[in-house]
Amino acid sequence: MPDTMIQTAAPQSAGVTHLDALIIGAGLSGMYQLLCLRDRLGLSVKALEAGQGVGGTWYWNRYPGARCDSESHSYSFYFSDELLQEWQWSERYPGQAEIMRYMNFVADKFDLKRDIRFGRRVNAATYDEAANLWRVSTENGEQYTTKFLITGVGCLSAANIPAIPGLETFKGEWYHTGSWPHDGVDFTGKRVGQIGTGSTGIQAAPVIAAQAAHLTVFQRTANYSIPARNAPLTDAFKAWTKTSAAEIRTTMQSTPNGHPFLISPRLALDSTPEEREALYEAAWDYGGLQFRATYQDMMTNKAANDTAAEFLKAKIRGIVKDPETARLLSDIDHPFASKRPPVDTNYFETYNRDNVALVDVRAHPIQSISETGIVTDQGEYPVDIIVFATGFDAMTGPLFKLNITGRDGLALTEAWSAGPRSYLGLQSAGFPNLFTITGPGSPSVLCNMPVAIEQHVEWITDCIAHMRANGIERIEADADAAEKWVEHTNEAANATLLPLAKHSWYLGANVPGKPRVFMPYAGGMARYRAICADVAAKGYEGFVFS
Repeated sequence: MPDTMIQTAAPQSAGVTHLDALIIGAGLSGMYQLLCLRDRLGLSVKALEAGQGVGGTWYWNRYPGARCDSESHSYSFYFSDELLQEWQWSERYPGQAEIMRYMNFVADKFDLKRDIRFGRRVNAATYDEAANLWRVSTENGEQYTTKFLITGVGCLSAANIPAIPGLETFKGEWYHTGSWPHDGVDFTGKRVGQIGTGSTGIQAAPVIAAQAAHLTVFQRTANYSIPARNAPLTDAFKAWTKTSAAEIRTTMQSTPNGHPFLISPRLALDSTPEEREALYEAAWDYGGLQFRATYQDMMTNKAANDTAAEFLKAKIRGIVKDPETARLLSDIDHPFASKRPPVDTNYFETYNRDNVALVDVRAHPIQSISETGIVTDQGEYPVDIIVFATGFDAMTGPLFKLNITGRDGLALTEAWSAGPRSYLGLQSAGFPNLFTITGPGSPSVLCNMPVAIEQHVEWITDCIAHMRANGIERIEADADAAEKWVEHTNEAANATLLPLAKHSWYLGANVPGKPRVFMPYAGGMARYRAICADVAAKGYEGFVFS
């Protein structure tokens, strides 16, 4: 990247702030993009953040049990060796509070907060072609103009609250896991109804059950989950992460999913049943996402995947004592890891508690919410608190909320009405100088996010540096290149078992009316990195400069 340059000031005129670059969001994406554009390129740049602090998804997701599913030593920025040496994680899987401490540590170390405007929720971003500027407004009436607009709004930041009749009449309290009160929720003595058993529901249920008088979990889609085996990090492991930082970085950048472990070259059906059982048992005992690295063909061969799926279903039936509850929890309709597999602490064990019940809402859908409870065709379940663990309008939802309008009045919602249309997940035709970090069409949610974020931010920074060095004013994706990339994204997904999960948010299936399109790039982070590097080396092939 270019050397540090003198930062230019952000001029003001008639209540409008003029910038070289504006970033939306102050999570990991927005923070690193701010650092790169401000300190490495010397641009006048600000970040707008709806929350009152840095943190992105972790600022809002404070639900009980909120914890990362990437191991802590990998859920870190690796662009700074000094940062790696200074920060110390305490647990194998960091909880929300520790991740927030890390993100504030990063923001303070690099003095980022002085250029972040907190409490600013963007409500419109419109491209002015004559001026070659983006005009951005916030809900509190602030106005900005900027040549480059970069969205770092995250993939999982638009809460999906199902439209259940009667919710407005409910006399108790209700919350969504993705927008949790910062002072917490007291479940003591309360009857709680939790709707949803995805990653957040699987993390929240054991914690809620330990406090509530009673917890009723409403399950639509049964899910696999691997025990996290979370524990404090040993001094020896902490020391190893410091001395092996370069090796860890290399591993993460060379693997399909950006995690700090390699996928075994073994093929599942080449092993005997006894060998498979032993390997799966060892992976179960070790815990975490590394389970899916047991065999190379687990995500491409259905018969291979079935061996893992059956092992995990047997584990559920072995843990859960009530036969009917065990049957419902293990009646899983998709291949293992065709959804991002949750990792948990005592999730299935929670159903052995006397104060926990499971309701199958696939067989008995929720019909309404009354003043006092949740109603199915089997009657009313009285509850004092409802917890919606119903996930997000993933990937496109956070972008649509910005009300982005490109050239000739083209709204992003219209351009993507049949599903997202982007080139490399970085830009879309008709939206000049608009970059998206970890957007649809990039690996994003299929890998360890900090690895994807660093690659995206550095590519965008290098691209803007190239434009400035060559007097180029405008860049946008070529429409044909974007269409070909969408085709390639579909081909990459179809080469795996991922599209077989029909109720997956990867496909938008959790949001009524949303187009069923596989959104992330399934070709692997390492392959994607190489494609992006090749595009840049060829003079940004597939992009149009002017």
